[in-house]
Amino acid sequence: MTVLPAFDPLEDFDHRDIVLDEIGKRVHVAGHGPAVIVMTEMPGISPHVARFARWVRDAGFTVWMPSLFGRDGAVPDADEGKAIFKRACVSAEFRAFAGQGASPVTQWLRALARHAHGACGGPGVGAIGMCFTGNFALSMMLEPAMLAPVLSQPTLPLDNPAALESPSEELAAVRERLEREDLSVLAYRFAGDRFCRAERFDAYRRALGDRFVERVLPDDAANRDDLPPFFRDVVGGPHSVVTVHLIDEAGQPTVAARDEILGFLVRRLLEAGCNVP
Repeated sequence: MTVLPAFDPLEDFDHRDIVLDEIGKRVHVAGHGPAVIVMTEMPGISPHVARFARWVRDAGFTVWMPSLFGRDGAVPDADEGKAIFKRACVSAEFRAFAGQGASPVTQWLRALARHAHGACGGPGVGAIGMCFTGNFALSMMLEPAMLAPVLSQPTLPLDNPAALESPSEELAAVRERLEREDLSVLAYRFAGDRFCRAERFDAYRRALGDRFVERVLPDDAANRDDLPPFFRDVVGGPHSVVTVHLIDEAGQPTVAARDEILGFLVRRLLEAGCNVP
């Protein structure tokens, strides 16, 4: 089992301060090839999130990893993680509760997708959201450059497990585009995830039809060793499919999920003319 450092300085990334729509954010960029935007889970860009970004980079892509909350590269303790989570819940950029609609930060992320596509070329852009950002890749489908959305354990809204963060008109527009352009959405969760429950995937399936391709992993496929304090004490169960709860060993379901995501990105963004399931 790979042991990750307590702090990742992200030295192999280019740290860029990018201003889009008059809003500036730090974005960590690495690699070559079509752009893939990796959006961090709560409580920030941890060594586990950075490891996943490197896997994407090594598969032939330019990773764009925006700093959305937390301390980049850090593994916060439980109290700091809870504080970061609470600040995000009341931030104007995020809408954590049912009935509030899509988070405003998704507009900036769509602009980032346009910017990254212009910088990297290729047929378009991929994106993965995790946990708090899980649904953002779907909202980004309103940007024409976005071609390969992945939703990993989407947790918003927090107060209604059967609700979706995207409003109905956004979902309708995304579904129309998915069908018109023969695109699909990949989505992942653990069966017993307390924050992304079966009701949420049921709602996505109703909204997007067979364009929503879901994967539900058994709880015993989750890593339970040496968990960071926030995940051990606050999350308290299987949740992060491709980061903290991934078991980096051949034959593991979480590794199969990671490889499926990488294959999805390769087929959609690197192999022209290939149909993606």
